[in-house]
Amino acid sequence: MSSLTYLESVGVGLLQGVTELFPVSSLGHSILIPALIGGQTKADLDVTADGSPYLSVLVGLHLATALALVVFFRRDWIRIIRGLFSSIRKREIASPDQKLAWLLVVSTIPVGVAGLALDRLLRDALGKPTPAAAFLALNGLVLLGAERLKRGGTGRRRAGHSAATGPDADPELASDLRISRLSYRQGVWIGAAQILALFPGISRSGVTMSAGVLRGLGHEDAARFSFLLATPVILAASVLKLPELLKPENAGVRGPLLAGSLAAFLAGYVSVRFLTKYFESRSMTPFAIYCTVAGLGCLAWLNL
Repeated sequence: MSSLTYLESVGVGLLQGVTELFPVSSLGHSILIPALIGGQTKADLDVTADGSPYLSVLVGLHLATALALVVFFRRDWIRIIRGLFSSIRKREIASPDQKLAWLLVVSTIPVGVAGLALDRLLRDALGKPTPAAAFLALNGLVLLGAERLKRGGTGRRRAGHSAATGPDADPELASDLRISRLSYRQGVWIGAAQILALFPGISRSGVTMSAGVLRGLGHEDAARFSFLLATPVILAASVLKLPELLKPENAGVRGPLLAGSLAAFLAGYVSVRFLTKYFESRSMTPFAIYCTVAGLGCLAWLNL
């Protein structure tokens, strides 16, 4: 009989808040770690088990992580939403904020359609430890491949993406300006990469960052665009599945879920704050190595 303790929920919340934003796959880790721990934890935290509240809890934790992104990027989202409404009102796309708003809209459509069509099918078919381990290793290879094939330098030194400098320059505005120079075709290509994250073990932030650097963005801008892209997708998916948590059979997990959501929010906020600084001058290579080694190691442990 599966249940959910406060300790398990807080632990999964911390795990979700970190791994959703680091390019290492939150769903992959949420499947693999309980399987490696074994015992009652494995039974409680099984996304494919009949009657398990774990999947509903993960939905709530995703919502908490998305709220952490909204809080961190609140100034950006205010400008983006204003840009969207001003663009609609004036029937023009003239400013960087207006362009960025429409980039986010059109780039979110592919994964929204694919998520509605494939999410449950892929989760039921592949939401087991062995496929998750294999896709985690593949995620590492994707990150390594993107690093090898990227154009230019890293972070703010990326050639062709210079912006305002000096003591009055706002790095957030400068980054959004560089992102807004993407074409809609490039934006859709980057946004569509999120479809791969429907496979447990493939990281949403990892594949979108990889697509971004392959389209000429620096790591800093690719990470920023990835986090902005993820926010509406995670919020929409969470709200769509939230009624599951209101069912009578899930009443017992609401207390642990609240504790886990708080942990996920705090972990997510700290993670995005760290990563936006990290990717100013560093690459995805350490995460690529980790995913490859961890994925292959889990495959060996689970099957030998």
